[in-house]
Amino acid sequence: MSHIDRAILEPNDVEQLIADRRDFHRHPELKYAEERTAGIVAQRVESLGYEVRTGVGRSGVSALLKPASAAGPTLLYRADMDGLPIQEENNVEYRSVIDGVMHACGHDAHTAIGLAVAKQMASRRESLRGNLKFAFQPAEEGGNGAEAMINDGVLDNPTVAAAIGLHIWNNLNVGVVGVYAGPLMAAADEFEVVIHGRGGHGAMPQQTVDPIVTAAYVITALQTIVSRNIAPLDAAVVTVGKITAGEAFNIIPDTARLSGTVRTFNDEIYREIPVMVERVIKGTTEAFGATYSLDYRRFTPPVVNNSAMCDLVAAAAAEVVGVQNVIRDESVRTMSSEDMSYFLNRVPGCFFFLGSRNIERGLDHAHHSPLFDIDESAMEIGVNIMTRVIESYFDNQ
Repeated sequence: MSHIDRAILEPNDVEQLIADRRDFHRHPELKYAEERTAGIVAQRVESLGYEVRTGVGRSGVSALLKPASAAGPTLLYRADMDGLPIQEENNVEYRSVIDGVMHACGHDAHTAIGLAVAKQMASRRESLRGNLKFAFQPAEEGGNGAEAMINDGVLDNPTVAAAIGLHIWNNLNVGVVGVYAGPLMAAADEFEVVIHGRGGHGAMPQQTVDPIVTAAYVITALQTIVSRNIAPLDAAVVTVGKITAGEAFNIIPDTARLSGTVRTFNDEIYREIPVMVERVIKGTTEAFGATYSLDYRRFTPPVVNNSAMCDLVAAAAAEVVGVQNVIRDESVRTMSSEDMSYFLNRVPGCFFFLGSRNIERGLDHAHHSPLFDIDESAMEIGVNIMTRVIESYFDNQ
């Protein structure tokens, strides 16, 4: 492929890479149910000489490659494995055979790339200057599998010093890589509020406390958190995505239920925004004579990349795709979330975007779309970059 410089994979390795991805794509598994995928991964890396632990974080796999001679620091490579509860609509020969489940975010490619990198590094063990540990992670999609693996000791024995990971990214063309030092992806919170009013006849609203009208004002007031409580140069999103209230056109119900998400980059805002949300809900409901109950749930903190690790990744990527195709500005940031953040909260690291979009081939559907698919040539680029990143990391120690 013309956009890959100094390719390291043999033709049979490329064939295996694509075959692995398509096999995982055909057999997607939901969070914490990645038994088939984890079994294949464990068998493969064990055959390469890695020390393997299974059941890490319930259904994850860790694989440790120790250097042949003197030990150095430990670098963690993370690859997630789970699919999504989406019915695939692609008409391809590797279409999901599991009804209602598909790989709609690229985790099949992440796992395949991880296996290919594991093979490349096993063949380079003689020159390895530290420990390389793979975390094939379950439950990224809403299950905080990274946290589960950490709680099961994936960052210990030996202690991990730094972490790397990539995400196939259909927001960038294949052959383009996005690397950003600092907050790359947002924290994701979820909230549900039940507004308690007093129901009655729609023709006699004076006898009621209307939770629907109250909910409408709550939704509007919540938007002032971003517009009036957060600095214009900071970023945050407060979205109400679901409203449930009432059963008849002429009856004012007793309750209205709102569900939504909050996304933030800034650590200080991340800490303070739950208080802001409740203050708005409390004040608005009181003004209408209603009451409320709030369930505010934390999912993942922001993904914050280390500057030195990003420089290392960007340099490796530039060797593969050319410096002009490595984007390092704020345009690559996104309000999407990722539980890679749990690793990067504990150790310095870099999580980057690997372009996989090919508009001419119609491979440009959004992540989590039933038509999501990728230009598979992105995977070879990913293997090339990651192999260089690992070697560079240990060379610089």
